[in-house]
Amino acid sequence: LLPVNRGILTTIYAPVQTGHFTQNELEDVLREAYKDEPFVRIIRFPGLPDIHAITGSNYIDIAVRFDEKNGTLVLFSAIDNLVKGASGQAIQNMNIASGFDEAEGLTQPPLFP
Repeated sequence: LLPVNRGILTTIYAPVQTGHFTQNELEDVLREAYKDEPFVRIIRFPGLPDIHAITGSNYIDIAVRFDEKNGTLVLFSAIDNLVKGASGQAIQNMNIASGFDEAEGLTQPPLFP
């Protein structure tokens, strides 16, 4: 639990069977996977997602790390659950279904601070 009135931070752990990954390789994989997604931002090392950087926006900020000692991939993300949640998703889906740019009406900057 965090002392915030909106936003969700997640930490996801995934065991990796084999291989060694550099920080740049991991970030490049995410950048390639999300290159066409206007609301996904990959945070470069050493940064981590911050709720304040996405509050009031439809963005998701993602960071990745590889724990060599434990062979674990760790993903971090932050969203504003009041915008990126159902309401932002509804607008984005309506835009796509109606033939509009999917980002229409959703590109306002985050409310920082």
